[in-house]
Amino acid sequence: MSTLAVATDEVVELTLEAPQGQIVRYDLPRLCSALGIDDPTRVAVETDGGRHALVTVYPSNPLASVRAVTREDLVMDRHGRITVGLYHNGRPAKKRLFDPSTGSAQRFLMFGTTGAGKSRALQLELVAEKINGIVSWLADLKEGQSVPEARDHVDFYGTSQEAAILILRAGVAVAHERMRRYSAAGRNAFLLGGGDPLLHVRIDEANRLLEKGAPYRDEATYLIKELGRTGRSVGVGIGLAAQASHLEELGGSDTLRAMLKEGWVTLLRWTSSMMRQLVADGLLPAGDQLQPIPRTLQVRELRSQFDVDAEEDEEDGPGTQGTGYLLSGPRPNAMMRHLRIGSIAPLPGLDPEILALYGSEEPTRLEKASWAAAGEAYASRHDPDAMAVLCRVVAEEQQGAAGQGAGGGTAEGGSGGGSGKTRLLADRILAALAAADAPMAAGDILDAVNADGGREVSLGGLRNTLGGLADRGDVERLERGLYAPA
Repeated sequence: MSTLAVATDEVVELTLEAPQGQIVRYDLPRLCSALGIDDPTRVAVETDGGRHALVTVYPSNPLASVRAVTREDLVMDRHGRITVGLYHNGRPAKKRLFDPSTGSAQRFLMFGTTGAGKSRALQLELVAEKINGIVSWLADLKEGQSVPEARDHVDFYGTSQEAAILILRAGVAVAHERMRRYSAAGRNAFLLGGGDPLLHVRIDEANRLLEKGAPYRDEATYLIKELGRTGRSVGVGIGLAAQASHLEELGGSDTLRAMLKEGWVTLLRWTSSMMRQLVADGLLPAGDQLQPIPRTLQVRELRSQFDVDAEEDEEDGPGTQGTGYLLSGPRPNAMMRHLRIGSIAPLPGLDPEILALYGSEEPTRLEKASWAAAGEAYASRHDPDAMAVLCRVVAEEQQGAAGQGAGGGTAEGGSGGGSGKTRLLADRILAALAAADAPMAAGDILDAVNADGGREVSLGGLRNTLGGLADRGDVERLERGLYAPA
């Protein structure tokens, strides 16, 4: 091993094997010490989860810098994959946006500590969605600060938890509407280029929406699970980006976690507690081991306390933002780094490099056949005043439900009856159906609801909520477009 320490101008690769009946475990500082290497960032270790390991020693850290992403990188190949970064050996790290072999929309989960590069990685995927004609719906729950350039380049955009709920409700409604259409047409899968565009619903800083004590946690968890269950076969994908991996930070739902871990899981810089949780939740196989990702690539060096040449304010080494692992890829414990997107230095406004990647063309919009299902929120998405009203209604619904100890509603609401309390649109629809002598069409239900003294609603918003009630079994959907109480 002593010759390896001086071979600093070439790449050295070692294949290791554990004894029969054992699996490979390693301690990176001890491994580097045995190899005579002072800089652990030069070493890459991959295991197969069993007896074998591949150790590669580079002259310098191969991921210290990566090239900028191009639009060509982000065009889907015939397998539905885009190039998001490079592995330590320089080969492309690819991520699937769609699976053409099964017609399945994808689920996405991205973890990383603060400053690990989640926003830039998400920005890269949003650019790819626009380039490939995918409809993007995005809730940036950092008040729009995470990916500000995306605002005018996605189809539906929100920055509050209330807007996220509206986006999720609309996404579920579209998935159910497509299911009905596809069933009537005899289709059992989504076909890219077959009429309807692929739709991705993204929640950034999702832990704010799903963490314990968050006001909309229960409803958001239900809606995300529903999208995961119903969206795959109708071209509706769901993606979450979050700082924590603990189950309690993601809705506390084993079903939700099991559903998402079958999708594309990206892990950026992590903490030891996050790693333990990933293994415990089955997102990382128990036999796999990942190398820690340092905050910077500065080599730790001990210097005499009496060294007069020592700098008191030494600069940090290069950062590691965007470095991580594609846990769902073919090489889950091979370190990779996302391609650079945008300016390295902070800017006072929107990044022109990122805007240039998005391009000047209009983003792909939701198909007209699903506009009614998407409801009033989708119709009002470009009207700040109307969206503010809808978000206020969502907040009033939640406050009313919390005060009554009941579950939240499913869509818009209104104030009526002189009580000053919010009446959920779902309750108003059920009341109208219960008071009728016969099954009602959607237009007749709309007239009855708008005559009950509450806030006036649109046909699209009513159909959205009505479809949700029917899917849950609270309303019976009859022939000829008629509805009756279940």
